[in-house]
Amino acid sequence: MPAVIRGKTGGTRALLVGRKSYFTSYTLLSPNYGSVTCRMAVVCGYYKGFKNQHGIRYAVYVLHRIKVSLPQLHDYYRERFGIETSYRQKNQCRIRTTTKNPILRLLFVALAFILLNLWVYLLWYFVSRPRPGGQVVYQNLFPLKTMLEFLAHAVERRFPAITAIYLPAP
Repeated sequence: MPAVIRGKTGGTRALLVGRKSYFTSYTLLSPNYGSVTCRMAVVCGYYKGFKNQHGIRYAVYVLHRIKVSLPQLHDYYRERFGIETSYRQKNQCRIRTTTKNPILRLLFVALAFILLNLWVYLLWYFVSRPRPGGQVVYQNLFPLKTMLEFLAHAVERRFPAITAIYLPAP
């Protein structure tokens, strides 16, 4: 799992030295819980102009019962981060229910992923601009929440809310 880089000169920031990736051990200290020593991996990379930045970028990971090379570790976590992000976004558009019916719950999850993919498609083809080095996506102009609100308004117009119930005359 990734470690948070803390401290101005000490803490985990003190591990960010040199131009090569390396393994090390680090002791976490807590006044309430004591101390624990864990194995850490410091992965170095270069910005190379990415996001108009240059120089070395560091990523620090806590390792437990894993044997993997440093470049593989960084690539593995990048893939894992994408999966976690898609599930977090899926939860933003999933229908909330208390039903115990697994088929209905699976249908709601599938519908959430379809809505998420539709949003990504709309972003890519209508709210982005091609440029050298990759496409620029203006996600802040059309957030997922906005698309979901548009869909909710369309459904409410098509199926208006019931505001009164009329009983038949005796």
